[in-house]
Amino acid sequence: MANSTKMWTLNSGVQVPMVGLGTWKSNPGEVAEAVKSAIDAGYRNIDAAWIYGNEKEVGDGLKAKFDDKTITREDVFITTKLWNTFHREDLVDKTLRDSLNNLRLEYVDLYLMHWPMAYKEDGDKFPKDENGKFIYSDVDYMETWKAMEKCVEKGLTKHIGLSNCNSQQLQRVIDEGTIKPAMLQIEINPYVANEKLVEFCLERGVAVTGYSPLGSPDRPWAKPEDPTLLEEPAILEIAKRVNKTVAQVVLRWHLQRNIIVIPKSVTPARIKANAELFDFELTEEDMKTIYGFKCNFRVCSLDWVKDHKYWPFNIPF
Repeated sequence: MANSTKMWTLNSGVQVPMVGLGTWKSNPGEVAEAVKSAIDAGYRNIDAAWIYGNEKEVGDGLKAKFDDKTITREDVFITTKLWNTFHREDLVDKTLRDSLNNLRLEYVDLYLMHWPMAYKEDGDKFPKDENGKFIYSDVDYMETWKAMEKCVEKGLTKHIGLSNCNSQQLQRVIDEGTIKPAMLQIEINPYVANEKLVEFCLERGVAVTGYSPLGSPDRPWAKPEDPTLLEEPAILEIAKRVNKTVAQVVLRWHLQRNIIVIPKSVTPARIKANAELFDFELTEEDMKTIYGFKCNFRVCSLDWVKDHKYWPFNIPF
């Protein structure tokens, strides 16, 4: 796999591989092996998060590959994320150090604010009242960002960025922060193409990573009536013509839009296949066909917290 030769240059000048391994929904018993398989297949970009509950296993997989000399720490770009209950300034450094301890690393390459919404601190990771409603914190995400900037100064992370933010939130961080976000990670797939937000980011030198690029068919809250991206006849037709899988076609669609992708898998054959994206191209017509599915069907909209003042989906992009 020639994954390591396809890179995106961040606004710092550092390069990041355009295909990475996602670990959301990977079970603790499986994710260490997935990380090892990915690194053996040539992946040099691993995406993690505190809230996924599997950072320790990601760390186990990385350590195994450091120990057997497959890679050095400098060879791999590692991302993790700050959860919503740790937005308060005094909790940010501590939480990143907790993630580093889990991952067995001295630093991460990228630390993302997982969502702009803060939840109540010092308790459950999904704090709810007696009626099952989420309990919020008043912390402004700019307070969180400034604490994340200090983590860069301390060498705990090389870059910082945002996830699940809209254009206004991103612009505010650019305007009011000292360090420009290196990355915005958002849900992107043919059902939610996010064209305007992607363009907005790239115009401002902010790289874009698309999560759930295959529509996250294994999401826990999927309903039987939900559309299924990997079964769309028009994409199946393109895949047949180019002699690739539907997943490979959809991932290639992202790459041709200058979007980094982090498909999740724990199956070695699929992990390998998900990165075999550089020996074919989609035509302009293919790209238009895949764009044509957009129906704004979000896998991860967190509708249950839409009354939070920083819920990001209240504006078009």
